[in-house]
Amino acid sequence: MLNRTEGIVLKNTIFGEADLIVTYLTRDFGLLNVFAKSPRKIKSRFGSSLEPLTYSMLSFIGKEDANLPRLTQSDIIRPFHALREDFRCLVSTSEMLELNLHFLPEREDNEEIFELLLNILLKLESDRSGKLLYLYYKMKFLEITGYLPRLDMCGRCGRKPVSNGSNNFYISHGSIICNACIGSNSDAIKLSQSAVKFYKSILQWRFTALERIRAPENLLTEIACVMDSHIRYMLAKPLKSSGFSKT
Repeated sequence: MLNRTEGIVLKNTIFGEADLIVTYLTRDFGLLNVFAKSPRKIKSRFGSSLEPLTYSMLSFIGKEDANLPRLTQSDIIRPFHALREDFRCLVSTSEMLELNLHFLPEREDNEEIFELLLNILLKLESDRSGKLLYLYYKMKFLEITGYLPRLDMCGRCGRKPVSNGSNNFYISHGSIICNACIGSNSDAIKLSQSAVKFYKSILQWRFTALERIRAPENLLTEIACVMDSHIRYMLAKPLKSSGFSKT
C-alpha cells in the first residue's frame, strides 16, 4: 500500500553501505521509521531531503503492520538550511527533536505535536536567538504528552506554592514539594513565586502571541533551568522506571 504524508526528519541512521533508516515526525502517522534505498550515493533521487530538520512530502510503501516500510519519494517543502548552519540553533533544535524520539510511540498520530514543531521551526528561521520559543516548545510538548513538571501545587499534599520567598522543585519527583512534606531541601532547585506565575502564563499563551511578548530574562532562566533538569532526568532513564506518570 502506498501512503503519502508530510514529515519532518528527526534523524537518519546508516544502514549497510549506502542505505539509511530515516525517522520522521509525520502529520498522519506520528513517529515513523522508513527504509531509504541508496540515498548516500551521489546520484540518489532523494538528494538532501533526508537531512535532519527537513520538512518534506514523503511517499512510502508497505503493509500497515510493516516494521520498516520503504521510502519511495521525498519532495522538500522547506529545507530549514539556516537552522542547521547556525551551531547554537542546531544544538537547541536537536534538543527539541530528541523529545520526539524519546517520548512519542511509533505509528501513533498526533497532529497537535506535528503542528507545534513545524510552527516553532518556521518562527526560528526569523528569530534563531529566541529563548522563549525553545522554552515554549518544551513546555507545550510535555504538556501534550502528559509529562509536564508540576509547579502549581505540592506533589504530595496539594498545598499551593508559597506567596513569598522561594519554592523547592525536586527533580526526582517532577514537582514542587513543600517543606512540611520533604523536610530537607538540599537537592532542590529554588524557584521564585514570580517564576511560578510566569510558568503558568506561558502555558496559557497562544503560539501566535509569542512574538509580542517580552519575557524577563531572569524568569526565562529560572524556568529553563527547571525544564532542562526535568528533561535530562527523564532522558537518563526508561520512562517506565523513571518514577513519572502522565498527568
